[in-house]
Amino acid sequence: MMILRSTALAAALLGVTALLPPAVAHAAAPSGCGSSASAAAAPAATVDPEQARLADPRTAAFTERAALGDFVRRFPAALCGARDAAEAGRLLDAWGEALWQASVNRAQGRRPGGDLPAGDDRPLYWTRLRMTVQLADWKPGFPVDRAALRTRFEDASRGLSANDFRGTPGVRRLFVSGFDPFGLDAEPRRANPSGSAVLRLNGRRLTLADGTPVEIRAVVLPVRYADFDAGIVERAYGPRLAAGPRGADMITSISQGYPGIFTLEAWAGRARSADPYPDNAAALSGGTYDHPVTAPGMGPGAEFLRTTLPTDAMTAVQSPFPVRLNTAVTEIPAGQQRPVDREDGPTPGSRAVAGGGGGYLSNEVAYRSNRLRTELNPRLPGGHLHTPVLTGLPADPARLSDAAFEQNETAIADEVLAILRNSSRPAAPGSTPTRP
Repeated sequence: MMILRSTALAAALLGVTALLPPAVAHAAAPSGCGSSASAAAAPAATVDPEQARLADPRTAAFTERAALGDFVRRFPAALCGARDAAEAGRLLDAWGEALWQASVNRAQGRRPGGDLPAGDDRPLYWTRLRMTVQLADWKPGFPVDRAALRTRFEDASRGLSANDFRGTPGVRRLFVSGFDPFGLDAEPRRANPSGSAVLRLNGRRLTLADGTPVEIRAVVLPVRYADFDAGIVERAYGPRLAAGPRGADMITSISQGYPGIFTLEAWAGRARSADPYPDNAAALSGGTYDHPVTAPGMGPGAEFLRTTLPTDAMTAVQSPFPVRLNTAVTEIPAGQQRPVDREDGPTPGSRAVAGGGGGYLSNEVAYRSNRLRTELNPRLPGGHLHTPVLTGLPADPARLSDAAFEQNETAIADEVLAILRNSSRPAAPGSTPTRP
């Protein structure tokens, strides 16, 4: 398992005009407003490294071939219709929530259109990114906090707002998170099966293995250290960890992991140690295998946190991919200076280098969410699930998808569902937070 870890690194307006207030959806641009639909075709001069990838014409094809193009075409005029900063904030919330819901509806077969597979997570990613460029190009006639507005739009378009549990009595509540695609410099057509899986699950009511009904709510997180530093994990998970009828009964973060296998991670480590591998914004973590660092904004907690998910029941699922409990970590043992890889979990007093999911953001979302869980609701089960690596992209770089790729993505998403259905049983003895 240590070896695996080291190698893992209806018409177009359905959902726009249907989900947005008419005054927003059909806003006309006032004279002199600096934002225009031209931003849909080319990135602005002051783009970040993530936005710069929009120069590849294939990225626009994901939006158009998923019938999300009217989000991009109508967004600049809507921005220019804002009369003050407060209205702009509400507008960004509304458009972000509409994009999220349109993507969820599409993934779940309620929003036809386009020739890309319904469950594809890539159209949401590239459409959102293109709209952030349009936001950057916008020249309002009043002062705005552009960074705060982007955060509001990002959060809303990722499921962090207007996405609460219904609180139906007798229905269990499960909260999950996935991730954006990553590794896009090498291959901009890449998808992330964790993002696809949670889009297919958000808002659905299912029946668990023991007959208990469950409602699932989900978010898709960015692959950017800066967003983690700014507390996006805590903003996503915190409200769902509150006691009451709208709080979760179980949480699990999900990310893409190893080739050909699902893993439930037994341990999440406190450290970042993923350099020289950058995030989607070309930023580094600041930590390496030999010199791990603690992320900014991290609250107090143990060096390692152990999963409290019902791992025995969840690993009973074995098809089409095997599901394993991964107990590996990397630590610096007490009194020592050099990292040590261990297959059987951490030793007392050690310092974290990497959890079972490594030292990247997969591990960090597991640690941050479960550190918060131990603080706010320690009896609630939580942990992290890694999916297999999604394979099967067409050899022809001009093709965005084919049958093999879509079958693999669907197989992974279906097995995520099967694993979560098996989460109804109690956690295994001893699977409580451990502070070595």
